[in-house]
Amino acid sequence: MPRRNGSLLFAVLAIVVLSNTHAHAQVDRLVIPAGTDEDKALTAITAEQDQQKKLAMYQEFVQKFSANPAAVAYGNWQIEQAYQSSGDLQKALDYGDKALVAAPHNLDILVSEASVAQQAKNNAKVMDCVVAGGEACRAAAKQTKPDSMSDDEFARKIKEDMEAVQNNCDFLDTTGFNVIATETDPKTQMTDIERFSTAFPESKFLETISGYALNALSQLKDNARLVAYGDKMLAANPNSLPALLLLANFYSDDKTAGSAAKAISYSQKAIEVAKADAPDADKSRKLSGGAAHSTIGWVYLKQDKSAAAVPELKAAAALLKGQDDQQYARALYGLGFAYGKLNKLTEARDVLTEAVKIPGPLQPMSQDLLAKVNSARAKGK
Repeated sequence: MPRRNGSLLFAVLAIVVLSNTHAHAQVDRLVIPAGTDEDKALTAITAEQDQQKKLAMYQEFVQKFSANPAAVAYGNWQIEQAYQSSGDLQKALDYGDKALVAAPHNLDILVSEASVAQQAKNNAKVMDCVVAGGEACRAAAKQTKPDSMSDDEFARKIKEDMEAVQNNCDFLDTTGFNVIATETDPKTQMTDIERFSTAFPESKFLETISGYALNALSQLKDNARLVAYGDKMLAANPNSLPALLLLANFYSDDKTAGSAAKAISYSQKAIEVAKADAPDADKSRKLSGGAAHSTIGWVYLKQDKSAAAVPELKAAAALLKGQDDQQYARALYGLGFAYGKLNKLTEARDVLTEAVKIPGPLQPMSQDLLAKVNSARAKGK
């Protein structure tokens, strides 16, 4: 909203302007200066108490000052909020669009438009606002220092700019995640994920979103896109656990030459990053480390390298116990199988006895394998 300085009204709209020629961003602020015709008109509008008259005055304001982008953006933004308050969400969205044409990177307007779109259950529009907002947030953080500004002055400027936009950036980050989490169509969900991940490459939700991506791409059976998504995440963050585990899992099932080695390499990197054995390791890190060890163990099993599989699957079971029953059961089953192949039947029996206690899809397989192990032990006697 405008703010007063004595009797003068300032309408200040903070927007991020991207320089196409120098490929860098700088924060700019569009201002309606005190004493201008636009400022006088806004003062009169603010003084009006009748909401219908105020709405008509804003519409007249936008038409009268159509050559002034700041005035157009601000006026249409206020009209958007008026229609939102009255419950006419489609008109609110229409005027929000007009405001964004005049100020496409204005975070206040993007947040307002996203809020209206949420109410209207228009997820496509919400995601458009989230993506544009993410670009603006990143631009604010990656400005180029002017030659006339000292390092300390520039650091203070960046700090102030980021503090000014942080709430809006956090809102758009969370809003984009909520759209992804509630989307039921895998094709749309994956498109949203790819757009969101580019707009918010350091989002606190990326780990969870990667799980959605894996599920969506599995449903779509789009392996090429899965690999491309994982590679893109690693390009942005080489230590991304979700990306490392996603690619490790994919390559562990892929039968192309060289895939097994890639699965092991990605898993080993995930183990290094997770540091799941550290005293301060939380559930997420233990799950990541356990899943990575399990993937390596199963790759070795498929290569008939049972002796190499055993330590990996033992490590996986130790980390997954009490964290995820189904992953724990898978590690136990693989470990029991490896022990069986090595003719270590007592060890196999002990592991599989634990596995059959866990309800789930692996329970009948574990029971069947345990029966075979017990039969073999009996014959050995």
